[in-house]
Formats: sequence, C-alpha cells, structure tokens
Amino acid sequence: MRVELSRRQTLLGGLALGVVGAWPATADTPLAAEVRAFAGGAVPIPGRVRLDLPDVADNGEAVLLSVAIDSPMTAADHVTEVLILADANPRPTVVRLRLSPLSGRAAVTTRIRLADSQTVTALARMRDGSVHIDQRSVIVTLGGCAG
Repeated sequence: MRVELSRRQTLLGGLALGVVGAWPATADTPLAAEVRAFAGGAVPIPGRVRLDLPDVADNGEAVLLSVAIDSPMTAADHVTEVLILADANPRPTVVRLRLSPLSGRAAVTTRIRLADSQTVTALARMRDGSVHIDQRSVIVTLGGCAG
C-alpha cells in the first residue's frame, strides 16, 4: 500500500519531527517532560490530528481551540487520550481528555488561556499505542496567564 502525502502534511511532518527531535536536547523543560511522558518514548506521527486555532488572538484569556482526530471510534480503533500543550504558559498542560468508543466522535471545541504568543501542540494516543501530533503557532496580543 502506497501512502501519498500532501505538501502540507510533509511540511508538518518535518516540523513535528524537528520539534520532537529537539526535545531530548531540552530534557529539563516542562514541555519536553510532558511530551515524553505522554508518548512513552515513541515519536509522535503527524497527520491524523487537526488542531484549529486563530492565527492571532486578541485576548489570551479565551482563545477558541478545536481539535479533531481521524478515527472511526470503534472498539478496535479509537482515540484513548488527547493532550493539549502550550509551550509559553507557566504550566504547559492546558487540556487533557480521555476518550472511548462511547464518545462517538474524536472532536472537541473549547476555549483555552494563553500567556503569550507561542506554539500550541495537540497529541493524541490511539488504542494501538501510537501517538499523533499537530501544532499551530498563535500570536497573542494580550496575555491571559499570570505566573
């Protein structure tokens, strides 16, 4: 079976691998520790997770975030957990969700707080243990988190 990747998927994959590859070098950061703990040593794979955020957030107090994972959500193939990280927040873990086939769809919309302009990362763990990733940069004009 041959898999064709779009230019965007290829670029995102390179970005994700570059960021994941850089985490061991900065192993003492809270973000790197969260990713390592969630992925369990696996390298996150780009492509199944779609993270949607505005390019510019006027107010970091309430930034609209949507994440959707391509999954049939059956007993044999479903998302078990989703982790949203914000690298410039005082505490990088923003949202942690547990899902099951009873969830119906692997999609969530919520509002999050962002301290400053930064990269937001969404990680999704599948039932088979694989971990998938997507990232988006957000420019925040008025921060929403205090130390």
